[in-house]
Amino acid sequence: MASTAASADNATLIENHQIHPFDVSDLVMMDRVSDPQLSPDGHYAAYSVRSTDYAANKGVNAIYVQELAKSSERPFKVVPKQASSPRWSPDGHSLYYLAPAGEVTQLWRLDVPADKHGLNMSTASAPVQISHSPLDIEAYKLSPDGKSVLLSYAVFTDCGDLACTKERLDGRAKDKSTGTVYQKLFVRHWDTWADGRRNQLYIARFGADGLMPAEPTLLSRGMDGDVPSKPFGDDSEFAYSPDGNTVYFDVRIAGNSEPWSTNFDIYKVSADGSSMPQNLTEANKAWDAYPVPSPDGKTLYYLAMKTPAFEADRFAIMAMDLATGATHEIDPSWDRSAGGMQISADGKTLFVTADDEGQHPLFAVDVANGKVNKLVGDGSVSDYSIAGKHILLARDDLKHPVDLYTVSIAGSGLKQVTHFNAEHLKNVKMGDAEFFTFKGWNNETVQGYMVKPVDYKAGHKYPVAFIIHGGPQGAMNNDWSYRWNPQTYAGQGFAVVTINFHGSTGYGQAFTDSISGDWGGKPLEDLKLGWQAALDKYHFLDGDRACALGASYGGYMTYWIAGVWNKPWKCLVDHDGVFDARMMYYATEELWFEERENGGAQFDVPENYEKFNPINHVKDWRVPMLVVHSGDDFRIPITQGLGAFTALQRQGIPSEFLTFPDENHWVLKPQNSVQWHETVNAWLKKWTAQDASSNTSGKP
Repeated sequence: MASTAASADNATLIENHQIHPFDVSDLVMMDRVSDPQLSPDGHYAAYSVRSTDYAANKGVNAIYVQELAKSSERPFKVVPKQASSPRWSPDGHSLYYLAPAGEVTQLWRLDVPADKHGLNMSTASAPVQISHSPLDIEAYKLSPDGKSVLLSYAVFTDCGDLACTKERLDGRAKDKSTGTVYQKLFVRHWDTWADGRRNQLYIARFGADGLMPAEPTLLSRGMDGDVPSKPFGDDSEFAYSPDGNTVYFDVRIAGNSEPWSTNFDIYKVSADGSSMPQNLTEANKAWDAYPVPSPDGKTLYYLAMKTPAFEADRFAIMAMDLATGATHEIDPSWDRSAGGMQISADGKTLFVTADDEGQHPLFAVDVANGKVNKLVGDGSVSDYSIAGKHILLARDDLKHPVDLYTVSIAGSGLKQVTHFNAEHLKNVKMGDAEFFTFKGWNNETVQGYMVKPVDYKAGHKYPVAFIIHGGPQGAMNNDWSYRWNPQTYAGQGFAVVTINFHGSTGYGQAFTDSISGDWGGKPLEDLKLGWQAALDKYHFLDGDRACALGASYGGYMTYWIAGVWNKPWKCLVDHDGVFDARMMYYATEELWFEERENGGAQFDVPENYEKFNPINHVKDWRVPMLVVHSGDDFRIPITQGLGAFTALQRQGIPSEFLTFPDENHWVLKPQNSVQWHETVNAWLKKWTAQDASSNTSGKP
């Protein structure tokens, strides 16, 4: 029988002003700060804030500006809603951003007058619509002199102008037939069906009136690929040279091999569009991306993997001499995978973030000798911006959602400058977290952490939520999450235990690589040993009232342990997990992942797909399970969850199936998130209650 959570039908969530344990109502109503942008003089911060319109079941984006010397004052909301991607002009007197004009995302400019005291946001002029394109702008980047802009549009590559793409889309919308014929993969990707369009890179020079021309100039001519990449690419995938005369961008040439290739390359092209793009990294058949030119224009820095068709290989920091084409690795002795790279004004230091033993710090890398220095260590640095000797960064941890901080480029003087959820957080109680290590597979050191339940009292025993992370090349770090947040379980009275098993990131590349071809081996051993280590160390954990739960790879592992390690668990929760490894190969979209993890295509090495296939152990399932799977999840299609639920029901094992037809691999809509958490929490409480029957299975 189908059911829905009654509270998900409420028009709004009433804010709770009483002191209370953290719960999903708090989670979905948090303001989400992102995309910090430091003004060129280092005095002002522009950033995005997503608030929640619960009645409309969506987030609302606004842009704020704040004078950093006066962090105690309220930030100024310069664009009240549905705006994103704030970027300062090079002179710091204008703020560009993306926002709708009608139904199309356009580029806008807000001019801000200055006096002897600095920018006066209260006297800013009315926003000016800079572009009047028939298509949405997907991403953009201003030139160093502020006179032109790089733009990405999703277009049909055989069209001669933007209007052609618009006309073709309009024609399709009017067509009464709904069939689509595909001749190559991707047919669908992440949560979107392919419609034949590609993200392409354009350039437009502003006129004397500051506006864009009607038709920009195409730079990525002849490129059968997406700039930026889909589904999550952004403006870090293209860049101007310091003089603005050259543009660098990365792209994977699609052809017929796109679903099983990670061969991104970096190209350069003249900024006037007079030449065809030139491939700079053709020699490397693995992933080259994220170009960062040096301030003197002589060197191109970028990130590169060494193993083709492997998305979780280590990203090394590379330097290319643009005069000779010679390359070398900056950081060969640093066993971390770099991301989010930027460069100092003097060109001597590169800044990157990386997973690092349960944290996600900001690092400074010396260009000359590759020496790595940790600037901001604890918690997670999700984004940052540099101006002169100052850094503006977004930081969070297990007890705090993202806020903005400033720090010097030397790593001194860390200071919090925004406090968006402070009023709300003062009314909530959270659990304290503690990292621990133990001897895992092959007697190697493995790390995990434990979160105490809210209102923990010494001497009491507490039920446990044993969370298994996804990826599988990922980690449960000291960070804040809006999907699998340990505090939502701690607020319900559960202790939380999670293990960063072999395959996790932040512990060296060999540790990360070790999971490939061994999904049900070393990681399972780590989970078993980590669970016992937690029980031995934290005597308040009630090992007789524990449930295991996970998503994606964590969901795969939940199905796997249902058949091979089910004795410790009173219940299981599986979100978007792999149930049948064989069919997963043929139904998913990014085949490079499946082929790397299993040592080849399923039709070539079928035995590899069967070695750790959960479907082969269904006869041994006996623990009650909640299965969650969404209709728009194309990474792990919904039939995987339906198959698991059928296996449970046919055997008479207590089980429920929760599905969201309008969600992808994640649950993103506020009211759906509330329903998800309430359903999961009810399932956990049902099977870990003190009076729950010891015989929890419908099987003998």
